[in-house]
Amino acid sequence: MLDIPSLQGSVSAEEWQLRCDLAACYRLVAAYGWSDLVFTHISAKLPDSVTGGEHQFLINPYGLMFDEITASSLVKVDMACNKLHDSPFPVNPAGFVIHSAVHEARPEVQCVLHTHTRAGVAVSAQKAGILPISQQSTFVLASLAYHDYEGVAFRPDEKPRLQADLGSANFLVLRNHGLLTVGSSIPDAFLSMYTFENTCRIQIDALAGGGELTPVDPRILAGMAEVMKIATAGQGAMLAWPALLRKLDRADASYKT
Repeated sequence: MLDIPSLQGSVSAEEWQLRCDLAACYRLVAAYGWSDLVFTHISAKLPDSVTGGEHQFLINPYGLMFDEITASSLVKVDMACNKLHDSPFPVNPAGFVIHSAVHEARPEVQCVLHTHTRAGVAVSAQKAGILPISQQSTFVLASLAYHDYEGVAFRPDEKPRLQADLGSANFLVLRNHGLLTVGSSIPDAFLSMYTFENTCRIQIDALAGGGELTPVDPRILAGMAEVMKIATAGQGAMLAWPALLRKLDRADASYKT
């Protein structure tokens, strides 16, 4: 077991809550089988009320499995991924290139979630991309963008091209690489990734089954944001998030330490 001193009494209540939510998100990504050993990242921007307007983020300690991450082990970094507090854990500046690009271009985004799942990478390699063949896909297609593969994403010169490709979309297919979602909160980014991942799994299964696929009528894609509000009783991701936290607590509540 890792001996990680608690930061609960050393940070503001607002930062501590964000740490708990982000640690929960890492644990959920692991529980749903979306992690890639210690690789990929989920970043969360600290609010201006905590930072005084400076760009500061929480990110995973590099080298920990996602199911090991706790609120106190998360590392606070600046826009260049420099550590802003003492931590025994390293961070991965190269892995933060994508995240810093998104946070820089989309100030309204609190959370960026990036995965390398088998289904996500498989669909990212398909020329047609996301197909309109499932209810899940309709939510993704309503706010979807693509970014072509440029090699392992550690070069800062890729950032403006990624930012231009993402635009105002909330779902991004990184060609030959994986999936990315953004959200105004951690629950929003997680629920979007849940929908994105299932869209890709359904597509792989449908294509593997053979036979002609039935596409969704393009007219249904219009107004999907309003449909999501109705489907979640106006609560968005917060309809499911408390239940997801209860699921984690039943299994292992150590993410809150």
